[in-house]
Amino acid sequence: MNMKKVLFETHHLYYWPNFLPVVEELLKRENYVINVSMPKRSSSLQENILDNVCSVTGISFITANTEEERINKIIKEDYDIIIVGNVGQLNQIASSDALVVMVYHGIGLKQSYYNDIDERVDIRSVESVARFNELKDYGHGNLALTGFTKLDRLVTLANESIKETRTKLQIDPSKKTVLYAPSFYPTSIDRVCPFLPELGQDHNVIIKLHGFSWEQKKYHYQNILCSELSKENENIHLLANEDFDIIPYYLVADILISDISSTIFEFLPRDKPIIQAQCYNLKLKHRIFKRRFWGKMDLERQDSVDFTYQISEPEDLLGMVYYAIDNMDEMSSNRIEASEFYLYETDGKASTRLVDAIENH
Repeated sequence: MNMKKVLFETHHLYYWPNFLPVVEELLKRENYVINVSMPKRSSSLQENILDNVCSVTGISFITANTEEERINKIIKEDYDIIIVGNVGQLNQIASSDALVVMVYHGIGLKQSYYNDIDERVDIRSVESVARFNELKDYGHGNLALTGFTKLDRLVTLANESIKETRTKLQIDPSKKTVLYAPSFYPTSIDRVCPFLPELGQDHNVIIKLHGFSWEQKKYHYQNILCSELSKENENIHLLANEDFDIIPYYLVADILISDISSTIFEFLPRDKPIIQAQCYNLKLKHRIFKRRFWGKMDLERQDSVDFTYQISEPEDLLGMVYYAIDNMDEMSSNRIEASEFYLYETDGKASTRLVDAIENH
């Protein structure tokens, strides 16, 4: 059997949930040798977490003492297929013969989706017909309409895993569960967090922070703030940095609160209420030079969002949560239509379609 060597270049830890379903699909087909690597940083925390995950999955993690050594090691391996979540070190690690695949790490409201592009990418996994046509109009011909691979496990995770998730957090079964998943910047954390203790009186509250809230010093205050809330309130559960996979928590949540995160799109297949907290604390430079900030946002995409309850003042959060829970089906038709528009097929087979595209290339 002609075994193909595959490298998943996981630029950040939070890219892994996008890659895991693809890894599982490749392993099923039994003719791929899979390695994983991550750029060297001053802290080895992310690396250690991912290394442990790879050990459990039975695949090899590639590392070295320095970034230069790591890149040289990858070059020597001469991979047949390299799968990335952004451009990153792509042009340094990909040989001229390698097939390069991009499974972009987010589908949110930032312009980086359209800017983080390189001609070296041979196949780009695209999560919806609308994005496919948009990228095609921009002149891209390397597109594979697959759906969003990260969401495959909404279908494939067993009921047993859902029970384990509830048990692990000691979720009170008599209360509805609210998942709060903010972005790191711009973020609603500063203004929303003061209202979470009151929300936690009648609900289970799970906080899932963005990876940068743990990994970048300027955002550390976010995990510190949420850690204090979790310690002081028995119904508020902060997920640790090691618990980077949000998919199991989508499956136990009755409602999602977010801001500009991709989560507002990822939660759509659950057909449950989504509250978008548009109450941000902007940096001084973005308050002064608003065009610089809004230029980074996909405003057209934001304007098309009609499937969330939107609040601009944090004081409105509690009332909106109670209203949404009392009217679970009110926006159901909007959510179902949005899921079809923004996510193509959510049948658990996006990774199958992607690997088929790789094998047909």
